[in-house]
Amino acid sequence: MKSVWQETTSLPSFPRLEEDIHTDVLIIGGGIAGILTAYRLKERGIDCVVAEKGKICSGVTGNTTAKITAQHGLIYAKLLKSGGKEAAQKYLVANEKALEQYEIMSRSIDCDFERKDSYVYSLTDQKKLTEEVEALQKIGFQADYVDSLPLPIQTVGAVRFPNQAQFHVLKFLSAVCKDLNIYENTFVREMIGTEAVTDRGKITAKRVVAATHFPFINKHGLYSFKLYQHRSYVIALENAADVNGMYVDESKTGLSFRNYKNLLLLGGGGHRTGKKGGNWNELREFARTHYPKATEKTFWSAQDCMSLDSVPYIGQYSKNTPDFFVATGFNKWGMTSAMAAADILADLLTGRQNDLAEVFSPSRSMLKPQLLVNGFESIVGLLTPSTKRCPHMGCALKRNEAEHSWDCSCHGSRFSSDGKVLDNPANGDLKNEQKQQ
Repeated sequence: MKSVWQETTSLPSFPRLEEDIHTDVLIIGGGIAGILTAYRLKERGIDCVVAEKGKICSGVTGNTTAKITAQHGLIYAKLLKSGGKEAAQKYLVANEKALEQYEIMSRSIDCDFERKDSYVYSLTDQKKLTEEVEALQKIGFQADYVDSLPLPIQTVGAVRFPNQAQFHVLKFLSAVCKDLNIYENTFVREMIGTEAVTDRGKITAKRVVAATHFPFINKHGLYSFKLYQHRSYVIALENAADVNGMYVDESKTGLSFRNYKNLLLLGGGGHRTGKKGGNWNELREFARTHYPKATEKTFWSAQDCMSLDSVPYIGQYSKNTPDFFVATGFNKWGMTSAMAAADILADLLTGRQNDLAEVFSPSRSMLKPQLLVNGFESIVGLLTPSTKRCPHMGCALKRNEAEHSWDCSCHGSRFSSDGKVLDNPANGDLKNEQKQQ
């Protein structure tokens, strides 16, 4: 099971850390957020090291659908109500700037970058769509309401963002990362202040960025309450429709469509990690019904961190950790969010003012309805009887039959059938006695 990006690109290889080293900034995590942050810091002459526990971009980054858009579901009406006009505008500006940065960088990188319109559709709720268009008009963005889409499903319309983009994410990052100071197969097992302990050496840094998808340090920031994880699935179909754009349902469990060359990437089947969902079965059934002549070429899955208010956490890890920073909670919109994070973190780490940083502050209010849901799921997970327990915080693990894994519904850690950790925040494998059961 490999994504179309992994099947069509070979990434550079980097050495494993074999000794103690010092650096100005340590970035833990070699996905798109960590790599872009390192790239921005290198541009400013900052000594920087990236430590990746496995192979770079082998996690969520390599399993994205690689849409570059400032349209993140129907977020702007929500932001206008909860944070006001200024917050909504700043969120839009941060993501529009990210889109422009991708275009500028892609002029010298062969990564199949192309401008495409982006659409968020609804199957049943036209009012949500019109409210989003009105919100966007209030903050100065001209989005369109459209009532007809080239999709084989009945919708009530869509919100269109013109001139967004898509690309081949691994071709792009293969060029970006080649001159960076990266260590692969370098698992940070423990943090002692700003010193990272790995299996074969220590990395002593002045400041640290956690770009590990789900932050792994529990005693600061309350990320175990502020985040949950959501799985989604993709199949790549040959001899299917060219939809000439990027389309996503406003519902978290809906379908997404976009083309890459001669393939249609059909996404969906999503569910909270540790719960049941449609997975690839739902997508394959849809394809059999609506694209009967199509052939499945590959399939893959991804896992996304979801914040309490649909806005990423980018900035100081917590109020009590002045030398520790974080980028997480991208809510399935990792491409523009990662670029925005790189720009914001590069400014914060070099003492520059960034007027957009406040919107993404990890220390903003946690008083959101999702907090109660996350707390409930944690209590249920802790109280559920199970022979297999997550080493992160002790929640019960559930069998994911579609992916042959053991998943935690509390915080989203996942483990292979033989107990190897697949997704964090768990920072280690299952104990031997759990593997044998």
